[in-house]
Amino acid sequence: MGRSDARRVIFNADDFGLDLAVNEAVESAYRLGVLTTASLMVAAPAAEDAVCRAKALPELGVGLHLTLVDGAPMLPARQVPDLVDADGRFAADLWLRGLRYFFLPRVRKQLAAEIRAQFAAFADFGLSLDHANAHKHLHLHPTVLRLMLDIGQDFGLRAVRLPLETWYAARCGGAQGVAPAFWAFFLRPWLARMRRQLDRRQLLHNDGLYGLDATGHMNTARLLRMLHCLPSGGLTEIYFHPATRQSPLLQQLMPDYEPQAEYAALLSLEVGQYLHDQAIVKGRFSDFASR
Repeated sequence: MGRSDARRVIFNADDFGLDLAVNEAVESAYRLGVLTTASLMVAAPAAEDAVCRAKALPELGVGLHLTLVDGAPMLPARQVPDLVDADGRFAADLWLRGLRYFFLPRVRKQLAAEIRAQFAAFADFGLSLDHANAHKHLHLHPTVLRLMLDIGQDFGLRAVRLPLETWYAARCGGAQGVAPAFWAFFLRPWLARMRRQLDRRQLLHNDGLYGLDATGHMNTARLLRMLHCLPSGGLTEIYFHPATRQSPLLQQLMPDYEPQAEYAALLSLEVGQYLHDQAIVKGRFSDFASR
């Protein structure tokens, strides 16, 4: 993929399939902007529409956005009772659920079944698996990560997002205060463990992530600052939550997000020109697999 010191970047849209407004943004940002990949929520309301669009865009790198929170399971709720609430949706109490993943075999069995069902659904759609990650970065949890990697190998998993945003990267995106430094320090051992596991399995991963602190609030100015900070010789993922409009569902789930500003950033002519002028290489995970 060019010089070894080249700056290489993946532009990814999360929540593909969540809503028609998201799907429209993904298609448009790929055709007319800088977007290179999207992560699909296989059980989301607009998943089938997302798959139809993806099949018309064979060079778009589509991955699995494993969803175990803020959504409905792929399996019937009665098969995963310890993962869902009374409404049949994934329970939101992540800390308690995380402990149960660790200590209760019956919960781990249900978790494994649901993860397998989501990988199988992605395969049944007939899409090529570019990468995998998890909604809310839940694959930072050791149990979720192990199951995702063990099961993913049965479905040809070759690349996984490493949700590592350094304090420097967060500051490049406009972060203020001590929170980014605190989280970078707190998550360091978990991220180091994840990196070791991915390397041991010879799975491709990004070296750094931009957009974590700015989740839901990416815009053109922030994106240009991030691109200016890209390190040489590494692979960086920058992720977004774009939409063409703030639909009722997006307003309900993410009321403080700015999806239209994120969509505009991906379409920005200034961003495209900067990539060209700086010879920044953009692509999918699969494009960088040979490194």
